[in-house]
Amino acid sequence: MQTTTTEPTIAHETTLSTTPKKLTLIPLIFLIYFEVAGGPYGEEPAVQAAGPFFALLGFFIFPFIWSIPEALITAELTTAIPGNGGFVLWADRAFGPFWGSLMGTWKFLSGVINIASFPVLCIEYLTKIFPVFDSGWPRYVALLGSSLALSFLNYTGLTIVGYAAVVLAVVSLLPFILMSLIAIPKIHPHRWVSMGQKGVKKDWNLFFNTLFWNLNFWDNVSTLAGEVNKPKKTFPLALLIAVIFTCVSYLIPLFAVTGSVSVDQSLWETGFHAQAAEIIAGKWLKIWIEIGAVLSAIGLFEAQMSSSAYQILGMAEVGMLPKVFGIRSKWFNTPWLGILVSMLIAIAVSYMNFTDIISSANFLYSLGMLLEFAAFIWLRWKSPTMKRPYQIPMKLPLLVIMCLIPSGFLVFIMVIATKTVFLVSGVMTVAGIACFFFIKLCKKKRWAKFYNSQPLNEEDESLTE
Repeated sequence: MQTTTTEPTIAHETTLSTTPKKLTLIPLIFLIYFEVAGGPYGEEPAVQAAGPFFALLGFFIFPFIWSIPEALITAELTTAIPGNGGFVLWADRAFGPFWGSLMGTWKFLSGVINIASFPVLCIEYLTKIFPVFDSGWPRYVALLGSSLALSFLNYTGLTIVGYAAVVLAVVSLLPFILMSLIAIPKIHPHRWVSMGQKGVKKDWNLFFNTLFWNLNFWDNVSTLAGEVNKPKKTFPLALLIAVIFTCVSYLIPLFAVTGSVSVDQSLWETGFHAQAAEIIAGKWLKIWIEIGAVLSAIGLFEAQMSSSAYQILGMAEVGMLPKVFGIRSKWFNTPWLGILVSMLIAIAVSYMNFTDIISSANFLYSLGMLLEFAAFIWLRWKSPTMKRPYQIPMKLPLLVIMCLIPSGFLVFIMVIATKTVFLVSGVMTVAGIACFFFIKLCKKKRWAKFYNSQPLNEEDESLTE
């Protein structure tokens, strides 16, 4: 197969008798939803940190300054460079293979560390029903078993994962819809403008981190672009619907609970929605929301595992990783080695006390997003003729402003990081740089086989045609 164009053309090691099914609009919407949110689980600390008014205001305004810009950039660059690897390809195209590889390191490590938290969350909720999983070998076995089972589901195919995401979203969101409807007669609108309890100091660090982690990761789905049916048309529409759907799924339960339940502000910890459901409707709804939390964690695991695995596949397809990482399963056409590597790292991290490691993942993600914004602006400036099936309807100065606002927030998140986070993030970054030069050495010495592809930063516009 020829490799004279800049678009990676891969001859897979497996031969498939039929053309594999690709993701269509509906499954893609719900995969994006689980990449970002997975439901209102985890929004409660915003109320604890700053009171109902600022929590509602934050979940209304923050999408405009963070989620929508990130989603718009994802839509433009994914349709312009529609290959597996997503943001890795964007950084490579803008600044060359070193920065593409470093982007891959930052985003992959932040992704798999996040994946590790979801089996832990599942077990935490199951412990409330089955206390045996609280500690000891039953907990360790449960963590291992859940990680293996969820990874196998991912191995069975992206289409299956996509439709599973639809089912998981419906079942996990339904109790919130019921709770919001039942709460209507009990709502007192004046509670929505409460600035919080008197004497309670506002925790802006917790507030902004809660907003950040509930409304980011819109670009993760870009690593699946090569698996989407008609990506140039499907991606912009899917992202638009997902943004609206995600914001509504956060705001409606928050309006319902803050308006109908009056409790001490300190009780608004992660998981308080289940307690509120019991106050509003009874224990049956509390149990349903707790079950929904487990299902949501499963959806989050599957969506982010898919992104990490296909990122590895995409990096192999453009020669950033050895050819073996681009091999797909003979039965399911999935990147089995990418799934395996992601799963093993996630399992290892899930057994750690990883508060600082997760904070480091946040730091690495912030670095990756700053590089992503820079790549977007650079490509608009240096490659104005590049074919863009979807293009944000703004001139360059406005685009710079659009990127500067969330970039300022990212810098703030990084500045408040602890020394440990700086150290761990620095070690991970150095490891990524070392990996890039080791891969170059492997190519030079022919220690491993690589797919051939021309550098994506060349000014050949055929990549997007």
